[in-house]
Amino acid sequence: MTYEVQTLTLCDGWVNTWFVEYAKGCRYPETFATRAAAQAALDEFFAEIAEEIEIGQRSPDDGYDEDDFRIVQTGAS
Repeated sequence: MTYEVQTLTLCDGWVNTWFVEYAKGCRYPETFATRAAAQAALDEFFAEIAEEIEIGQRSPDDGYDEDDFRIVQTGAS
C-alpha cells in the first residue's frame, strides 16, 4: 500500500498538493511507502514552518492549520 499527504483546499476539497520534481521538470505526486513515513514528512513540514516563524522568515499569520492536512492510503505500490 502507499500513502499520501492531502491538503484541504477551498475549490477541490482534499487533494495531494505535494510533488516530487525529477530531471527535466517532470513532476509526480509524492507518495510514501508507509503511514509512518508520510507522518514523518508532515511532521518535518510543520517543524520547518515553525522554525521560519521563529526566526522571522515567515509571519505567524502565514502558518498552516494542522487540521487542513491528513494522511490517506492510496492503494497498492
